[in-house]
Amino acid sequence: MGQSYTAVGWNRQKKIYDWLLVSFCVTYLSVFVVVSSLFNGDFTAETLLIRSTSTLALLLLQIILSIGPLCRINKKFLPLLYNRRHLGVTMFSVALVHGVFAILQFHSLGNVNPMISLFSSNTQYGSLTNFPFQALGFFALLILWTMASTSHDFWLKALSPRIWKLLHMMVYFAYFLIIMHVMLGVIQFETNPVFVVILMIGALSLITLHVFAALKEAKKDNVVFDLKKDGFVMVCNLNDIEENRAKMFCVDKERIAVFRMAGELFAISNVCKHQNGPLGEGKIIDGCVTCPWHGYQYFPHNGQSPPPFKEKVSTYQVKLEGNLVWVNPIPFPEGTGQKGAQIEKIS
Repeated sequence: MGQSYTAVGWNRQKKIYDWLLVSFCVTYLSVFVVVSSLFNGDFTAETLLIRSTSTLALLLLQIILSIGPLCRINKKFLPLLYNRRHLGVTMFSVALVHGVFAILQFHSLGNVNPMISLFSSNTQYGSLTNFPFQALGFFALLILWTMASTSHDFWLKALSPRIWKLLHMMVYFAYFLIIMHVMLGVIQFETNPVFVVILMIGALSLITLHVFAALKEAKKDNVVFDLKKDGFVMVCNLNDIEENRAKMFCVDKERIAVFRMAGELFAISNVCKHQNGPLGEGKIIDGCVTCPWHGYQYFPHNGQSPPPFKEKVSTYQVKLEGNLVWVNPIPFPEGTGQKGAQIEKIS
């Protein structure tokens, strides 16, 4: 495949992220066990483990799916996004514990192989109240395993960012399967409506977050630029762009970020080659445009990553007329150097 595997490097930020994550999981499981024991002493240790890990995994998945739209709405949530894959692998690990113990408790005492029993013990797929909900959980776990096993950047590069992104978008299908898995299980075994209420609140809040973030993004994409000449489009006033920052525009379906640095303006693609992160929401660090999602960097004048990295993004022509910023939305080949628009020459 032409790719080499590099082990994960735990820097200080990743260590803090992971320690907080592990502490949260341990605290949640401990509190769940204590509270359940106080209010329902009939639970067995196996049942407590199955229920505590299932609710924790669902809570972690809810958080994971909320991080993306929250970051689109407010940049303060970006620290959660930076190591989200650690959160995803942890969620899968917790879900795996739940799945293994559930299969052992409900399918390992007979003469049939537990995996065969999982699909053959209940075949009432046409029934709502007796639907074999455990099969849905199995397929959801299979999707989560695929995502966790391909979470390393080795697979992102080997599969290509586009294929990798499509693969990991299956998390939404897994979420749907999990919701149905829990809902159908609740119908069969629970009389307290609190579980249904909690699930509905979680699902509705997630949908609301995604719709709100999508509307905000669509508002940017649908901006109409009226001033055009010689292939250039007037996008903003120079004063709208902060030093070492960018303004983002969608012009003729091209997502463009115009950066201001050291008395010049540069225009590059707003889409990071790593995971399609919004480069325009990042800033200039050590002379490089730095993606706010995972820290990938590009030179603003040519869209190339600093050596030894080889990622490249498209560049665009940008010019100044007075204080008005003009951009040509026709992209140059990725990594093509462009002369910046000189700010100091503007009177």
